[in-house]
Amino acid sequence: MKKHLLPIIMLAIFETVAVTLWLAMDNLFYLFNFSYIGIAIALGTFLFLKKYKHARRVTQLLVGIYILIYLGLISGENMQIEGFWYYLFTGVFEAATIHYAVAKIFGALIFGRGWCGYACWTAMVLDFLPYKTSNTPRKRIEWIRYVVFVISFLFVAALFLAHVGNIEKIMFWAFIVGNILYYAVGIALAFLFKDNRAFCKYICPITVFLKPMSYFSIFRIKCDESKCISCGKCKKVCPMDVNVTDNSRKRENGTECILCFKCVKNCPTGAL
Repeated sequence: MKKHLLPIIMLAIFETVAVTLWLAMDNLFYLFNFSYIGIAIALGTFLFLKKYKHARRVTQLLVGIYILIYLGLISGENMQIEGFWYYLFTGVFEAATIHYAVAKIFGALIFGRGWCGYACWTAMVLDFLPYKTSNTPRKRIEWIRYVVFVISFLFVAALFLAHVGNIEKIMFWAFIVGNILYYAVGIALAFLFKDNRAFCKYICPITVFLKPMSYFSIFRIKCDESKCISCGKCKKVCPMDVNVTDNSRKRENGTECILCFKCVKNCPTGAL
């Protein structure tokens, strides 16, 4: 695939989703929503090809702020995992359920954990912190993400089982409080472990969806072994500790790759 076509391909994928959902749901919002996200991602990809060093951050801020401020705070949609459970329990395929299906479940079959690198509003803030890469071994506390995942499910299930009134308002405040907690915990862990992405590795419940789907992703960093000189620079700059020189699906931390392309930019021989 020719690199200069990548922005067009990114835009085409999201425009296809935008038009399909617009026609299927008879709601013009989906055309605007996914067109905007597609344009933001295509722009970031274009800037990356032009070697602009903050290309990914441009997309990350455009998409992250849009979801956090417009969809979350202004429109009152809980785009956290609690919102996904809420709409799932009500049997309504819109808002958070569509968001999760496109970005974090089926979308991961195409882009892997690209969501985490280009659209997550939590990581958008955490990536401003000083610890861009981790120099410490992985902690064996990944089980925490499953605990948070289960707690989020039980929280929403309890609201429905107890027939609590005005659940939509509770979901909105859960979004506010949840984000405050995520930022607080994420920032604390970043300084504790000297790793901006510690929250993503150990706490984030969304990875319960993302990781297994990412194993089969189409877009992956691949290594031309004939060019690789085993200098180790790619692993040193990787924020997610991925062994990108191994092309197998079972490579170390393979389902953690957020497609940030730091490894590609730092490879001295162009092997990646």
